[in-house]
This record gives sequence, structure tokens and C-alpha cells, in this order.
Amino acid sequence: MNLHIEGRVAVVTGGSSGIGFETLRLLLAEGAKVAFCGRNADKLSGAETILRQDFPAEQMLAYRCDVLDPLQVADFAHAVEQRFGATDMLINNAGQGFVSRFDETPPDAWLNETKLKLFGVINPLEAFLPMLERSDIASVTCVNSLLALQPEEHMIATSAARAALLNMTLTLSKELIHKGIRVNSILLGMVESGQWRRRFAERSDTSQSWEQWTGAIAVRRGIPMKRLGKPQEPAQALLFLASPLASFTTGAALDVSGGFNRHL
Repeated sequence: MNLHIEGRVAVVTGGSSGIGFETLRLLLAEGAKVAFCGRNADKLSGAETILRQDFPAEQMLAYRCDVLDPLQVADFAHAVEQRFGATDMLINNAGQGFVSRFDETPPDAWLNETKLKLFGVINPLEAFLPMLERSDIASVTCVNSLLALQPEEHMIATSAARAALLNMTLTLSKELIHKGIRVNSILLGMVESGQWRRRFAERSDTSQSWEQWTGAIAVRRGIPMKRLGKPQEPAQALLFLASPLASFTTGAALDVSGGFNRHL
């Protein structure tokens, strides 16, 4: 499928592993140029090394950057402009979850979760906005969670922050469309990750395979597809929303949860 992004420039935050990394693979396979950032220099270098096995080095830029530091993000944007001269797609992927119930949640966790979920988008958007305004296919796509609409008691702070992010991105979609910039999100359910792999290594029944172990978790949690998502599956949704194939879509929140949603 031709996504009409060959030669275009995509910026992916949190691109050194998981969904972000799989998104980079898909973008590069479509002929796009990619710039990606992360806080861990070793993980960034490792991701770049793997990508260079299949794609030309001149198509990519890896940059160490904390998205919560506006000065670092501004330097990242400057590096992208110096290297590629443009940004057409901004994909915001940085963010983790905080597991705790209300009576277990320390005051700083509320602030930290809200800061990460909101400023993990605000800082990159402010830094890359001038380049996005010059693009004729500009898009901002955010990785959010089903928690935004379907909160979990054991992740109360993260659920609240995710809801705030969904509210903010919908508002941004109304404001930025006047600049020719589309804004969309995906809502994740349970997706395979390094965290799940670590839990698998510590499982009590070592006779269970990865598929059996994760499948049992999915059934217990009520996922109709009876499995966890694979990182490349939300990456495909991100690629579609970021590309011109979704040219008449803005303000959308695409559910990528294997049917885990319980709301209309």
C-alpha cells in the first residue's frame, strides 16, 4: 500500500523500543525519513544499529532527549531541521503507567503522571510546530490509552492523566486544523512489552510458554481476542493516522485494544 510518505520526514518520540521502534520500521519501509529520540543513549544506539541493517543511515537520525525538558526538545527540533530541513509527521509515543490505587498514590505521582502525559506532547509540539506549519501533509499523532475512557482503579493517577491528554488532543485538533495540521490519537489496551517479558521470566509456572502465559492473562482480563496486542499492531494504526491516507480524519481516538473496550 502506498501511504504517500516517501521522502517525507517523521519524528517519533520514545522510538528506541516497543511501539515507537515498530513505527520507525514501518515508516522507513514506506520510504520516509525518521528522527527519533529517547532518554537512554545505549537503547537509542542499539535501535539505530538494528534499523541500519535494513535501511540507509541517511534516512534516520537518533537523538538523546528527554521530552520533559523543553530545551532538550528544542535542540532535537533544531537537529532535525539541520539534517532533514522539515517535519511532516510528529508521533508522540513517550509515556509509561503508574500502578497504584487512590490510598497508595503519593501526591507527587499525580503531578508526575500529568506532567509526563501532557508535556510529553506539549514540548514536542511547541518545538516542531514551525516546521509542521510549513508541511502540506502535517499531522500530530499521539499514543494514548483506553484508560482515558475506561479508567482502572489500580491505575487511578495514570487514568486521570490519560483522560486529560485525550481532552487536550481533541482541543488541539480544533485549533491546529486552521494551520493545516491534523491531530489524532490511538487508545491502547494491553500490548506486549519489555515489562511483560520481565514478568514472564519471573512466572511461577515455568512450563507455560509465552503464548500460554499471556493468553491466560488476556482471558482473565476479559480481552475478547484472548491475547495481548503486538507492538506492530498499534504501530500500523499510528502510521495510517499520521499519513495522508487519513487526510479527512482529525480529532479521532482510534481504539486498538483487541475489543477490551466496554463503552459505546
